[in-house]
Amino acid sequence: MSMKWMYILLVVFSVLMASFAQILLKKGAIMTHPSFVREYVNGWVIGGYFILGASMLINIFAMSRGVQLKELSVIESFSYLFVPLLSTLFFKEVISKKKILAIAMIMAGVILFFVK
Repeated sequence: MSMKWMYILLVVFSVLMASFAQILLKKGAIMTHPSFVREYVNGWVIGGYFILGASMLINIFAMSRGVQLKELSVIESFSYLFVPLLSTLFFKEVISKKKILAIAMIMAGVILFFVK
C-alpha cells in the first residue's frame, strides 16, 4: 500500500472522529442543564469540539502529505454513512429504506471517484 493511501485512510479516520464529535454535541444538546452557560460549557460539548479540532488537524496534516483537497472533500462524504450508523447505535434513531438507498448511492459515488 502506498503512503498516499495511508494518508487517505487517515482522512477516513478523521471523518469518523468528526462524526463521533457530532454525536457528543447532540448528547450535550439534548441534556437538561441548570443554566444557559452550562448548555454550552459542559463535558459533552467541549469534548465534541475538541475532537472536531483534532479531526481538522489530521486533515491539514494529510493535505500536507499529498492528499488533494478534491479527494478530501469526497472522502468527507463518509460522514453520510458514519453519522446515521452512530446515531442508530447511540440514540436508537431509525434509518429508513430511502435513506439507506441514498447512503449506498453516495458510497458508490465515492468508490467511483477513486477507481482508476
